[in-house]
Amino acid sequence: MKISVITATWNCVETVSDCLASVAGQSFAECEHILIDGGSTDGTLAVLEAQRAALAVLVSEPDGGIYDALNKGIAWASGDEVGLLHADDFYADREVLARIAGAFADPAVEAVYGDLVYVAKADTVRVIRYWRAGAYRPGRLRLGWMPPHPTLYLRRALYARHGVFDTRYRIAADYDLMLRVLSRLTGRVVYLPQVLVRMRVGWTSNRSLRRILRKSWEDYRALRANGMGGVAALVWKNLSAVPQFWQGAREGGAVGRSGLSVWRVGGAMVFGGSGGVGVFGGGGRWPGACLLGGRDNRT
Repeated sequence: MKISVITATWNCVETVSDCLASVAGQSFAECEHILIDGGSTDGTLAVLEAQRAALAVLVSEPDGGIYDALNKGIAWASGDEVGLLHADDFYADREVLARIAGAFADPAVEAVYGDLVYVAKADTVRVIRYWRAGAYRPGRLRLGWMPPHPTLYLRRALYARHGVFDTRYRIAADYDLMLRVLSRLTGRVVYLPQVLVRMRVGWTSNRSLRRILRKSWEDYRALRANGMGGVAALVWKNLSAVPQFWQGAREGGAVGRSGLSVWRVGGAMVFGGSGGVGVFGGGGRWPGACLLGGRDNRT
């Protein structure tokens, strides 16, 4: 069994070394790390070149955004299973891929996922938000449930069967892909009730109201396109994320450290923190809600 791990990079010199070391330090040896760089100009490529011997594939060229880059990585993948690790993320411990491989030892298993924590960009010990995914049940997709995408590993054959990231989505192609694949699985889905990935937060590009509304609209489109409902599912999707901030605050030491704030913009309620930003209500074209994880999606 071989696992392909795909990382898309673009001007991430501050964090990519941790990502590379995290993959290289895994106890599971049958792993290929595929790096797709979007033409970085900040020194990222020099870091990648210095680690070239540890990489199965290194491509640096302009692309159409993170989902285009990830699709390139999937095309390069030769592993039996495929997962993603973003450039500012890292594995929770060195046994993560071994546990995932152990779950895939059962040929009936088609997907494996686990929990994720958002951590402060400058202090990765500090937990901002704890995403406890819970066990998979098909009906949960219609309630807005989704696994943390950076923890999800799929049989590579599923991409050939159900397609890759739809680049018509600029922010929610990962949600669309998960809905499309998980709703059509015939095999088992395994939940590992452990933190698999630690994700840095702290980016500011996702904190504009315009981007929040776009994310909400794309989530709604993905739900409708995959026959998983609409506004109600969208609202439940985002409401379910709110307790994760409080769980993260407990992990981080105190509720006040979550940095969660609430304010009003017109008829909508907006809340934000170092783990993301959300908006609820307002009626009109945006009757649902959105909650972002503060990430730069290279759009």
